[in-house]
Amino acid sequence: MPRPLSQQLSRRERQIMDAIYQLGSATVSEVLDALPDPPSYSAVRAQLRILEEKGHLRHEEEGPRYVYHPTLERGEARRSMLGHVVQHFFGGSTEAAVSALLDMPDRKLPESELDRLAELIERARERDA
Repeated sequence: MPRPLSQQLSRRERQIMDAIYQLGSATVSEVLDALPDPPSYSAVRAQLRILEEKGHLRHEEEGPRYVYHPTLERGEARRSMLGHVVQHFFGGSTEAAVSALLDMPDRKLPESELDRLAELIERARERDA
C-alpha cells in the first residue's frame, strides 16, 4: 500500500514527481531531461529508487530500461497533498484555505472561475444537506 503523497518530499523529489505526472510515465533519461538544473544520471536513478521505496512510484522493465509510473492517479495525489496542506497550514479549515486562495492580491479570478466555484459550493451544500 503506498504511503500518502502528503509525506514530506524534498524539493528534488517533488520536481521528479511533477515531471513523471506531466509525462504520465518516464525513464531516468526522460526525468533528467525534464528537471531544472538536473543532477547526474545516477542521482536521478537514486531518487527514483527512493521514491519507489516510499511508495510513490513503481517501475516496469521495458528491455534494458525501467519505466517509472506514479502509484496514485494525479487527481488522488492532488487531493492527498491538498488535504495535507489544509490540515497542517489551515488547522483543518477548508474555509480558511479557500479564503487564503481567494484573497491572494496578485491573482484576479476571472468571472468564469468564480461562477464555477459558486456551482461547486452549491453542489457541496446539496451533497452535505
